[in-house]
Amino acid sequence: MKTVYKDNWFDRAFIWLFSEKMAQVAGQKSELAGYEGLVDLSVQIMRGRNAKQQQEALATVLRSLIPSFVLLGIRTLFNPTKRILEWNAWFASRMFTWLVGPCDLTEVEVVGENGQLRTQRSGLHIQKCRYLEESGCVGMCVNMCKLPTQDFFAKEFGFPLTLTPNFEDMSCEMVFGHPAPPIEEEAVYNQPCLVGECQIAQPKAPACPQMRSN
Repeated sequence: MKTVYKDNWFDRAFIWLFSEKMAQVAGQKSELAGYEGLVDLSVQIMRGRNAKQQQEALATVLRSLIPSFVLLGIRTLFNPTKRILEWNAWFASRMFTWLVGPCDLTEVEVVGENGQLRTQRSGLHIQKCRYLEESGCVGMCVNMCKLPTQDFFAKEFGFPLTLTPNFEDMSCEMVFGHPAPPIEEEAVYNQPCLVGECQIAQPKAPACPQMRSN
């Protein structure tokens, strides 16, 4: 059964802002309202763009949300220490539920500055990703969320981040402080389309074509 969300004014404001930024990249607005409109704009951005172009389009959206001087200040003043990474996870767990749904802070192991493993609460368990559930698309999850988000935090903030979606229960694990491996080394790279969930699914394809489009 599809999750029903009751967005408050804060949620609706961020959905509207994010949708406006996406509409600028898509070159047109959506006829749908609210979160459905946001996902519809994602579909519009995907059309006519290959995987890399989709990722670059979403990166443009993310950069447009935060002034460049703020990003520069964060990169300059804050190192990815245990406390900073834990704070990022805490902040994300409260500020991005409108986008991904309810999530919980978790303890994870990451490699510290001294090269040794350390335990810290910089993990985030997304119980059932709203974006994935609404779209039902593997390619959209990877190209319009996972990869550009990892890249954005690593390059713009200087904080390593790995997202690992689970396409069986639509949950996702975020780990601040763990550098993302090459996509070709992850299980998601060979993930087939979610037949019955995705409107553009190709049942016979061994892996979602959207992730490997040229």
